[in-house]
Amino acid sequence: MGAEARCRATFGDTTAEGKALLETDELIFRGEGLRLAIPYKTITRVDTREGALRVMWTDGTAVFELGSMAVKWADKIRNPPSRIDKLNIRAGQRVLFVGVRDETLREEIQTCGATVLARGTGAVDVIFVAANEQSDLERLVTVQKFLKRDGAIWVIRPKGSPLISEGDVRKAGKAAGLVDIKVARFSETHTAEKFVIPVSRR
Repeated sequence: MGAEARCRATFGDTTAEGKALLETDELIFRGEGLRLAIPYKTITRVDTREGALRVMWTDGTAVFELGSMAVKWADKIRNPPSRIDKLNIRAGQRVLFVGVRDETLREEIQTCGATVLARGTGAVDVIFVAANEQSDLERLVTVQKFLKRDGAIWVIRPKGSPLISEGDVRKAGKAAGLVDIKVARFSETHTAEKFVIPVSRR
């Protein structure tokens, strides 16, 4: 979710000033003498009172003094964005899979009202490209002919693979004439990197 704030946090007998980060899958706090990483899936209760966010999870209870932001953060923790939200897929869009074999993603896309195409026919809004090694990135040049001028290409790569890195993906995207604008968590094992056609070429 990408929000951050300077605040005071208390966990057990320790209180510290630091930075709280509201990430996609966890709430993080980094302060002098106190560091916390709280996965949302381990949180059992969230509430707010007088500007304080109280988070209970399997390791205990932490209180973050966030002021007016406390209620908003609580709502985001209770209702984290879905994968479809993070990938900016909307009803009515046409989506193309290139080398991607993820039936769960296909179902999520169809459930939100978008259409997954079996092959490139006409201009599409979003293209997902599987990249398990550097040679797969050559597809970024050819798939553009199926993309709407204001569409997006998501490159899906395995995390921590010695065969392909974030730098490799960005370099290939740039070489293909694309601009990288976003990185999102795709799954426990994969990362998604978003590319678009530069405005000057649309």
